Amino acid sequence: MSTGWNPGCLAPVVLRFAAAVLRAAHSAIQACEREEVVLDVNRQGAREPKYYQVKRHLLQLIDTLVPGSLMPTERVLTVELGTSRTTVRQALGELVGEGRLVRRQGSGTYVAEPKIAWPLHLTSFTEQAAAAGYSASTQLLNAVRERATEDIAARLSIKPAAATYCIERLRLVDGTPMAVETSYLSAARFPGLIGHLRRTASLYRVLAEVYDTVPVNAEETIETAAASPREAELLNTDTGSPMLILGRHSFDAAGQPVEWVHSWYRGDRYVFVAKLSS
Repeated sequence: MSTGWNPGCLAPVVLRFAAAVLRAAHSAIQACEREEVVLDVNRQGAREPKYYQVKRHLLQLIDTLVPGSLMPTERVLTVELGTSRTTVRQALGELVGEGRLVRRQGSGTYVAEPKIAWPLHLTSFTEQAAAAGYSASTQLLNAVRERATEDIAARLSIKPAAATYCIERLRLVDGTPMAVETSYLSAARFPGLIGHLRRTASLYRVLAEVYDTVPVNAEETIETAAASPREAELLNTDTGSPMLILGRHSFDAAGQPVEWVHSWYRGDRYVFVAKLSS
């Protein structure tokens, strides 16, 4: 029996060592690729919050996808970006709130449809929709006669506790709920308004044809708030979702208040457009 050294016996050892080196190199390359993604979104400053880096990366991804595309899951993004799931969730949550993404329960997160640009004009809802190329419709949710609060009385230039009409309507564009609108008008100035409004959906048409009143100017405010359960249900969104609240105080040619209205719009679906001139 030969007791000399046999180089062939080391071959399995060398092969196992080489395989281990290759595996380590592959893992290092993957780690570098993940690090590159994070570093790539971090070029604008080291003080930028980590979730915002992830958010910018997701915005770049969204720009390459068509509306309705399914986004990678939180778990996948966590691995790809080399960050925590909490950070990814925060970035996704902001993009949902901004209307760039939409969550569907039990299905996933998708790229949202583009926002609808809604021009701000002192015209009826139907006329505004038609001017923007949409078909408008209205559902009368509630119409009651009630006593004015101090705030409503001041806006309508009537005494506190005087009779007012409170008219709540759901506005739809191309059959999709757009806004929940609540209007207040003086009952003394517009007697029998609710009956006329039940026959004709357009409030401005009723005011013009029945009461010879046309709003000619208005003060408008835009605020933000979270959707209550009722607004969320009517507008097919989640409770707490960001909303845009449009307040309009309109006046006739004599400067007398005509209407005070506030409208709740989904903040992720609409953007208001106003034309200004000097």
